[in-house]
Amino acid sequence: MPQADLFDDLDHAGCYCGVDEAGRGPLAGPVVAAAVILDPARPIRLLDDSKKLTERRREALFDEIREHAAGWAIAEASVAEIDELNILHASMLAMRRAVLALLDDGHALDRAHIDGNRCPELPVLGRALIGGDASDPAIAAASILAKVTRDRQIVALDAAHPGYGLARHKGYPTPAHLAALAELGPSPIHRRSFAPVRRLLA
Repeated sequence: MPQADLFDDLDHAGCYCGVDEAGRGPLAGPVVAAAVILDPARPIRLLDDSKKLTERRREALFDEIREHAAGWAIAEASVAEIDELNILHASMLAMRRAVLALLDDGHALDRAHIDGNRCPELPVLGRALIGGDASDPAIAAASILAKVTRDRQIVALDAAHPGYGLARHKGYPTPAHLAALAELGPSPIHRRSFAPVRRLLA
C-alpha cells in the first residue's frame, strides 16, 4: 500500500483518525473497534487490511502501530450489548467509543474515516469508506489493532470455555464450532441473537 499516495488521494488535511472493527460475524465474544491517528513523520510500512495479513505480520504491526501512531484507542461492545442492540448497532457503538476515547485523551480530531458504508454518531465529521481498510492507511492500522485485540481475547476465552475450539476459529461459525455448539449448548459468551445459537435455545 503506497502510503504517501493514499494521503494525497484522500485529502487528509488536518487531524483525522481511521476506524474499523473486528468480530461482526462470529457467534461468540465481543465486537472490538479501534481508532488510529497516524503520524506522517513516523510512517508505518506495509499497512494493509488485517484480513490480508498473516497472524505473525499482524502481531508485529500491532506493536509498531501502538509505538509510532500519534494516537490510538481500542473499545468494544459486549455480547450482552450485541444481543440487545443487534450486531450492526453494537459495532457502531464500539467504533463510537473508540473515537470518543481519542477525544478524551486530548486529540483534536477534525474527522473520522470509517470502514464501510455508514458512520456511527460522532461529535466530529464522519466519512464512510467502503473498502477503507484496503485503501486508507489509518483504517488499515485500526483494523489490525481491532483484530489482534479480539483474537487475543478469544484465545483467553477459550481457556475459560473449553470444548468449542474458540482459539482455532475465533468464534466464527465453522462446522467444528457448530458441532460443538450442538453437543455442548451455548456458553455465556455466545451471542443468543445469532440464528445458530438462537435455534439451540428455542
